Amino acid sequence: MSTLSAFIAGLPKAELHLHIEGSLEPELMFALAKRNRLTLPFASVEEVRAAYSFNNLQDFLDIYYQGAAVLLTAEDFHDLAMAYFRRAAADQVRHAEIFFDPQTHTDRGVPLATVMEGLNAAVARARTELGLSVHLILCFLRHLDEAAAFATLRAAEPFLDQLLGVGLDSSELGHPPAKFERVFAAARSHGLKRFAHAGEEGPPAYVWEALDLLHIDRLDHGNRALEDTTLVARLVREQITLTVCPLSNQKLCVVPNLDLHPLPRMLQLGLRATVNSDDPAYFGGYVNDNFLALANRGLINAADCVTLARHSFEGAFLEPATRAAHLAALAHFVDTQRSCHPLALPATPETP
Repeated sequence: MSTLSAFIAGLPKAELHLHIEGSLEPELMFALAKRNRLTLPFASVEEVRAAYSFNNLQDFLDIYYQGAAVLLTAEDFHDLAMAYFRRAAADQVRHAEIFFDPQTHTDRGVPLATVMEGLNAAVARARTELGLSVHLILCFLRHLDEAAAFATLRAAEPFLDQLLGVGLDSSELGHPPAKFERVFAAARSHGLKRFAHAGEEGPPAYVWEALDLLHIDRLDHGNRALEDTTLVARLVREQITLTVCPLSNQKLCVVPNLDLHPLPRMLQLGLRATVNSDDPAYFGGYVNDNFLALANRGLINAADCVTLARHSFEGAFLEPATRAAHLAALAHFVDTQRSCHPLALPATPETP
């Protein structure tokens, strides 16, 4: 393991863009199918992985929804989440804010209460067994209509105290944020935070809509915001956190080549960018793999990694004292590494 790889492996961080259904590894997919007496359209784990070749977001979503069909019971959702939490903790993720897609399951007849029971059981275990704190974000599928989103929000009312907020994901093109303005206003009235995927495949105009119509608290992806200098200036001024997913962008052909990924430019422009794994089972890597993919190409260095980790805690929705503790742990790690590794490290990050 190289010096920089070892540094990334130990770097305390938060993950802010993770779809729990997208962490369903093929091995677990087959195990759950067997437990639930389901037949998969794949003969083996290898055949599943061979199918993970996507030309765009929709190609990925088609197989993503197929995989999610094995999730039927609270135990299934618990096992899915715990597998991710263990993997995240091994990557030194100290806090995670994860998406889940109720409509993917309720449309198959799985009650939202079942999904919440399983996820909440895993969240509790993650805290006690792994020291990992987790917030849940309920996402609306944007390829469905506004009425379906409102129905999902109503169904979630008994669980609002268990949710950080609502998000917007699935097929972006042709489904602008404006489509869900009223749903997000309703979520805001419930005191929920707002998040939206925008500027992944969609144009900068979608990012403007997410900001001005949905009143988002954080921007998921946001790559194409760089095409609009006025928009970039606003994101910098308002310190909107961007949850960037390099390996996802490569796998879905959002960038033609990872060497051309915009994240270094984001940092140069002063954007509060973070590194995340999105759907790691499908895109070939968890959060540290995403850091390493950029670092191994010389796109980020140790100092950038510290900045990205700091941004992840700053962009998370944590109590001030908890955030300060995480930033202090990051500062301690950097100080320790400075004394034993020949890396160009920044000054100790300040705590608020």
